[in-house]
Amino acid sequence: MVKVVKFGGSSLASAEQFAKVGDIIRADKNRRFVIPSAPGKRNSKDTKVTDMLYACYALAEADEDFRVPLMKIKDRYDSIINGLKLNLSLEDEFKVITENFKAKAGADYAASRGEYLNGIIMANYLGYEFIDAAEVIFFEEEGAFDAEKTHKVLSKRLEKMENAVVPGFYGSNPDGSIRTFSRGGSDITGSIVAKACNASMYENWTDVSGCLVADPRIIKNPKPIKIITYRELRELSYMGASVLHEDAVFPVRKAGIPINIRNTNDPEADGTLIVDSTCQKADYTITGIAGKKGFVAVSIDKDQMNQEVGFCRRALQAFEEHGISIEHMPSGIDTMTVFVHQEEFEGKEQQVMSSLRRLVDPDFTELEADLALIAVVGRGMKSQRGTAGRIFSALAHANINIRMIDQGSSELNIIIGVSNDDFETAIKAIYDIFVETRL
Repeated sequence: MVKVVKFGGSSLASAEQFAKVGDIIRADKNRRFVIPSAPGKRNSKDTKVTDMLYACYALAEADEDFRVPLMKIKDRYDSIINGLKLNLSLEDEFKVITENFKAKAGADYAASRGEYLNGIIMANYLGYEFIDAAEVIFFEEEGAFDAEKTHKVLSKRLEKMENAVVPGFYGSNPDGSIRTFSRGGSDITGSIVAKACNASMYENWTDVSGCLVADPRIIKNPKPIKIITYRELRELSYMGASVLHEDAVFPVRKAGIPINIRNTNDPEADGTLIVDSTCQKADYTITGIAGKKGFVAVSIDKDQMNQEVGFCRRALQAFEEHGISIEHMPSGIDTMTVFVHQEEFEGKEQQVMSSLRRLVDPDFTELEADLALIAVVGRGMKSQRGTAGRIFSALAHANINIRMIDQGSSELNIIIGVSNDDFETAIKAIYDIFVETRL
């Protein structure tokens, strides 16, 4: 049995947190491969090391003196080393970083040093082998993750090792330069390592006891989710639930490896188990609620558009031409509505509208801004009648006007569009009717 364990920034922010992590790893000999993040915040007023590195490199790029902020970063690591009483010095590492900053090695290189240095400390602390992620995780020329090459190299490297530490968040380009995943990308590294060593479990340790039914910033003490499928988590992650990076699902899902979200500060809690499929019923009709604000709805009306072959493709081309990604696209017989991020769309709206007129010659178009999308997700909805009706009832009772509602054919999720101003109230209303009152 092999377990891969990834620890987030808050779990490794100080020597005290490192000690907790060490106890967790040593408590189970199957926890053989460790993925550390960079040190996070020690308190609410603190700064994450990754952010400190970005700011420090910005000075280097502007040919300004960056030595003082870089030494503050070194102090963060030295406090961890000294707190753990390790016989370790990062002096030479920081000399190399200084030279590479002067040579303008890139923002990705700068940001990756947070995980890299924490990985060195973690390996020293545990007595594990250290593997630089740049040697085993690869990106293609245009920036896409090279899954095939990574799996081949990484699996071969790991099969020779009993225990190892692989820093999260980064890998290397074909020319050897450093490239990072998007923020939170250590989750992805953990998933890649789990697949490469054919792990029986991928434990993702953070500062919460698993996934919650709703955002705790909106719902006070929301109920925990004991078990959730990859598909459900994917839907919730895409719509803003942030316990796990949304792209971390793919490598382990394909390999059939479950993910266990655990709490470093409460290691006895079971957390949330993420699986490919399950016959276990959810505690509620819904598994979770998540959403995002800041969308624009672009409505396109044209009589008999359903008879025009290629109409949808041409309509979407108008957005593609200007680099606008599509979030959601409900449609009717003679109308289709495209939801896009308002921040991304506003500066290009007239170019997009001009392209729409040229490509599809609509009878009528309309723009509606300041909208939010909410996803109500749950495998239990398929077997329950009247789920959409209960949502309508809850939102009507809360005096919320529904701008859009759409249910996928899988019956796994229902997407609701409301005004930005109604976002929090809508989530509270839906949570109340499905979880609190369970009507």
